[in-house]
Amino acid sequence: MHTVFRVTAVKQMDNKNELYQVELELTSDDDQQLRLLTDRIREEVDVCTGWERLGKLLLTTGQYNKAEELYNVLVEQTSDQGEKAYYYVCLGYVRDHQGDYEKAIWYYEQGLEILKRTVPSDHPYLASSYNNIGNVYDSMGEYSKALSFYEKALQIFQNTLPSNHPDLATSYNNIGCVYDNMKEYSKALSYYEKALAIRQKSLSLNHPDLAASYNNISFVYHNMKDYSKALLYLERSLDILQHVLPPTHPEIQNVKDGIEIVKKKL
Repeated sequence: MHTVFRVTAVKQMDNKNELYQVELELTSDDDQQLRLLTDRIREEVDVCTGWERLGKLLLTTGQYNKAEELYNVLVEQTSDQGEKAYYYVCLGYVRDHQGDYEKAIWYYEQGLEILKRTVPSDHPYLASSYNNIGNVYDSMGEYSKALSFYEKALQIFQNTLPSNHPDLATSYNNIGCVYDNMKEYSKALSYYEKALAIRQKSLSLNHPDLAASYNNISFVYHNMKDYSKALLYLERSLDILQHVLPPTHPEIQNVKDGIEIVKKKL
């Protein structure tokens, strides 16, 4: 492997937004974050510029503070509206993962307003923005607002994507989650099943998103006190996770614990 450095800081060196100092730290051969980074390098090659690639890798490895420093620099530097919208979305992502939901919404809305001016009303970027904002409102427990944004995203995807596209499944799943949180279990189950049907047709048999769908449906059946069906879907989820995750992964143990809880209620 070539010499690899970790970014420790990004600092402005002048007042003209022309020169920045990037502080680097040499990584060791067994650096855990380096392993995470190199595992994802090939998945990040679609990013256009070196700075954008760096920002995306910082997000991927959970270095949110450093990513925020970088994206704040980039959003101030660029005059391209598409780039600016993208950087605002990335800043929203950072704040969302830090639990600063109000600021996350502010950043996401800045990006959304730019997109409304620059892309068609049914563009997938708009749907993604609506989903992002819906996710934050869901995390805040503001379910009616979350539902409103999720439904806007779903409408765009329904109008522009094939009926078995994974993004449609994500939209159905998002809406199902909101209804689940609102304790409207029959509606939640309906949307979860729509998501599952698409994923069964469009994904591999052991795809983690299928496990997530089985898990979600299991929780609904558990809340509806239909424990036999809850157990059935948990076991399907576990079967997938045992194929794609290491045996000591905490998610496997979580599902096993859930199975034991359900069995005691049968």
